[in-house]
Amino acid sequence: MLMQASPPARTVQLFDRLREHEFSRLDTQGHVYLDYTGSALYPASLVALHGSSLQASVLGNPHSVNPASAKSAKLIERARQRVLAFFDADPEEYQVIFTANTSAAIKLVAESFPFNTGSRLLLTADNHNSVNGIREYAARAGAKVRYVPMDNSLGLMNLDKILSRENPVTAASLFAYPAQSNFSGVKHSLDYIDWAQSLGYQVLLDAAAFVPGSPLQLSAVRADYVGVSFYKMFGYPTGIGALLARRQALAMLRRPWFAGGTVDFASTQHNIHQLAPREAAFEDGTANFIAAQSVINGLDFLQRIGMPQIRQRLGRLAGELIGAMTQLRHGNGAPLVRCYGDPQLDYGSSRAFNLLNSNGKITSYEAVEQAAEQSNISIRGGCFCNPGCAEAAFGFAAETTRHCMQTLDGHRFSPARFALCLGQSEVGALRVSLGIANNHRDIQRFIAFLTSFIEVSKQ
Repeated sequence: MLMQASPPARTVQLFDRLREHEFSRLDTQGHVYLDYTGSALYPASLVALHGSSLQASVLGNPHSVNPASAKSAKLIERARQRVLAFFDADPEEYQVIFTANTSAAIKLVAESFPFNTGSRLLLTADNHNSVNGIREYAARAGAKVRYVPMDNSLGLMNLDKILSRENPVTAASLFAYPAQSNFSGVKHSLDYIDWAQSLGYQVLLDAAAFVPGSPLQLSAVRADYVGVSFYKMFGYPTGIGALLARRQALAMLRRPWFAGGTVDFASTQHNIHQLAPREAAFEDGTANFIAAQSVINGLDFLQRIGMPQIRQRLGRLAGELIGAMTQLRHGNGAPLVRCYGDPQLDYGSSRAFNLLNSNGKITSYEAVEQAAEQSNISIRGGCFCNPGCAEAAFGFAAETTRHCMQTLDGHRFSPARFALCLGQSEVGALRVSLGIANNHRDIQRFIAFLTSFIEVSKQ
């Protein structure tokens, strides 16, 4: 493990103050929260500020024409501009479409992208199922779908060769991948964006796991489509995310339906409609105008701390945590923890792992989750909606998994039955992920919890 320089005292004090004033409920309840990739914790001031704002405001449906409606419409536009500024996206180049979450943002692109029989859809095996689902639209249109495989370190294999070989010449084609794996925490190079675009692809970047702990500047990383969820960044509110799209890329999309607010007009007499211009054509129904002010406040909160400072803080804590985990040993010297991925890769503040017994057999992740719950520790178990990374991490044989999935289809499928069919002891991992509320005491508590699984040698 590489040694990291000690953080400046003022940085430590900053995060200590945040813990004390914004997240004191963790210490009051004796709770260790280590599931930041699942959701960030909201700072107390964000909820209080939003509550005060709502109590002082009269907000109406922005599709109406009245004073309350006008105020909501202006608030939504302010939120759009704040999102663009936070991600350093030029308003002349990018537009912001508010969605329910990252999955909804990705679905907007998937259902509207002009796939045809000459198109290519290139996905990475390391993808959330929200991205994997794009293949259903592409295949239905006759496009060729291909995956970039993963190597044993959970990095991407032969992406350069595959991109070059699959170079689309004329048809609209899409490359979609995560900036950071929601399974392993591996950060995939943002240089892939320019590279793929130079070969004719448009690029969809799933940034949901990346932006809570790392700065993303769209002035330098000019992905065509970027999906984010705000609750993963600052915890409150849920139910709102965004698609940031380059104007020229958005103009290529063809919506397969329309809804309230997305049209200038629609006629049942003549069976015709006209979509509204720009982002309005993609915001189905009424935008979450009640949450708009909280999006502004949440981004302001992160900006005041500083994304570079957050990245450095989480990097140090993650290094401390993973270093301590990998040093844990049973009485016979066998390792207690198996982390997935190559330590030399660039990781965010999350890692996937399993606990092993003294004979090297994986301990059920469900059993560890249950024990963590009893210790008031929040972690995550399973495959995290990322089947490709799980298949690579556990070394599932392709033909065997196909047989088991076909055999266990319908209501007969369960992780336990799948594991039994595969002849493996485990088909799920554990994930620990850090955020701005975490501190050294959380790491000590978690390591103490893990040591309870150490088996003392009988020799």
